[in-house]
Amino acid sequence: MLATPLALGPEWLSPDALVGAGLLALLAVVFVESGLLVGFFLPGDSLLFTAGLLINTQDVLPLWLVLLTVPLAAIAGDQVGYLIGRKAGPRIFNRPDSRFFQQEYVHKGYAFFEKYGARTIVIARFVPIVRTFAPVIAGVSRMDYRVFVTYNVIGGVLWGVGVTLLGYFLGEIQFVADNIEPIILLIIGISLLPIVIEVLRARRQHRTGPPPAADRDLAGDIPQD
Repeated sequence: MLATPLALGPEWLSPDALVGAGLLALLAVVFVESGLLVGFFLPGDSLLFTAGLLINTQDVLPLWLVLLTVPLAAIAGDQVGYLIGRKAGPRIFNRPDSRFFQQEYVHKGYAFFEKYGARTIVIARFVPIVRTFAPVIAGVSRMDYRVFVTYNVIGGVLWGVGVTLLGYFLGEIQFVADNIEPIILLIIGISLLPIVIEVLRARRQHRTGPPPAADRDLAGDIPQD
């Protein structure tokens, strides 16, 4: 285990605790957060950044192994998400709002697809919440499978390798090495900010009434069974 555990939410979900738990824990979180609908709350970006940072400063895992396996886990997660969307997406997306599912997340994912098309699979890798729902929406939308796989591989490699290396190389800076705990806390806070914003927006919409007509039109575009 790491010498300086960070407490932000459940301790076992903090990035340093997950990295300290070993490679399998790291890969499991990446897999679930990438394509399973229940994984949108997991610390994807901050986890990879922290892994790179701690690999440099504390040698917790082999860098080459993380750079090889993390993209594979991310790609595999999106593949499963796509299959979920193909097989059961419409039924899942038509369910009512709950603690772990909000229709607004689906609409946001569809808005990304409307704007960026197939490139959404790459861009969404770097956007919390959208990253989790994008492959499922691709499946619901019947995106060409070969196109999806191509963009999935590109996005998985860019995200898995890029964010990890960013943390690794910043770990070589003496100020970063001397202030690991506050820096990781800052990264966690930044990565959680989009989720906090979405929760606040959902609460505000719940108080003020239904979304504008444009959002309702977008909701009507979601495939039905």
